Amino acid sequence: MRAFLVVMDSVGIGGAPDADRYFNDDRPDTGANTVAHIAQACAAGRAEEGRSGPLRIPHLDALGLGAAVRLASGDDAPGLTATPTGLWGAATEVSRGKDTPSGHWELAGLPVPWDWHYFPKAEPAFPSEVTSRVCALAGTDGILGDCHGSGTVMIDRFGAAHLQSGWPICYTSADSVFQIAAHEETFGLDRLLDLCARLAPDLHAMKVGRVIARPFVGQEGEFRRTANRRDYAIAPPSPVLTDWVQGAGGKVFAVGKIGDIFSMRGIDDLRKGTDATLMDHLGDLVRDAPDGSLTFANFVEFDSLYGHRRDVSGYARALEWFDDGLGRILPQLRDGDLLCLTADHGNDPTWSGTDHTRERVPVLIHGGGAGEIGQVAFADVAASIAAHLGVPPQGPGKSFL
Repeated sequence: MRAFLVVMDSVGIGGAPDADRYFNDDRPDTGANTVAHIAQACAAGRAEEGRSGPLRIPHLDALGLGAAVRLASGDDAPGLTATPTGLWGAATEVSRGKDTPSGHWELAGLPVPWDWHYFPKAEPAFPSEVTSRVCALAGTDGILGDCHGSGTVMIDRFGAAHLQSGWPICYTSADSVFQIAAHEETFGLDRLLDLCARLAPDLHAMKVGRVIARPFVGQEGEFRRTANRRDYAIAPPSPVLTDWVQGAGGKVFAVGKIGDIFSMRGIDDLRKGTDATLMDHLGDLVRDAPDGSLTFANFVEFDSLYGHRRDVSGYARALEWFDDGLGRILPQLRDGDLLCLTADHGNDPTWSGTDHTRERVPVLIHGGGAGEIGQVAFADVAASIAAHLGVPPQGPGKSFL
């Protein structure tokens, strides 16, 4: 008996009851729906780059994705009309944030118990004491950026000046985050990681959720980010699902950025890489993970490569690629295994702005029977995984199994 909790980062399904309190630029997130709007764009021929035609994700649809979209929001997702063969429903978040840590902590049984600190959308974005601390730790006379922005835009905009001055590129977003981009070769990867690690406690004390190292390589006009990203996140203030399972004697395997999100709390083994590599890791763990174990995975590229960049075709390609990989993994699961597919927030690529969108998320279960679980809480996911593994839950959630 094993459990696999897989977060499809940003694959929201609309319908969040408080979406009107969250914004992209000046537009509220009311009506945002990542999956439905991608499916509608594909059906209308508006997502033809690198793919063509209606959205084809038969395995996700068979598990209940289309049904979950209709339950969450009432929206139509053309082509996603299968009768579900698994347990399916929609989860609603209560934490006050549409960011990665909030969603993952709550899925792991811990709603965020405080308000995150967000930097204002102004230039400069950072208070002078933060800038001074970065300069002191980096040994530089200043920083570049000091604003809100997308990572790829930041390195295109400031990369040449960074190579000339040696100053780190510092930026933020609508999330509670402080990001530092630097060239792996001229600034140095180890130097960047050390800078972020030493800065993180100061920003965590401000309730900034993450400090993120964003290394890149190349020359002007050819800059590209590398896979050596590192997140320095606030540790959860109380035990979460990974701790519960580990404390009961089960092994916990983290795939992707789960280790960073939970500051390695309750994690025995960490496997990282691109999403393609992570799919291989997940397949290996489906084959080899021991009984009583939890595998907790995050596939981030829906969000990082396509959602923030408002790339509808790219997002559709990513969903179809993931569905194909899922089709190879499902037959390898053992009797008694439970696979739960969900998401941490939305990132509707048809929406205005570049930030996450406040949405409900799907909860799709293989190995738990078939039927509708209805509207559930994020924390119910953790309680259900714990129940499957025979581990006492410690959070507010209730099992839907």
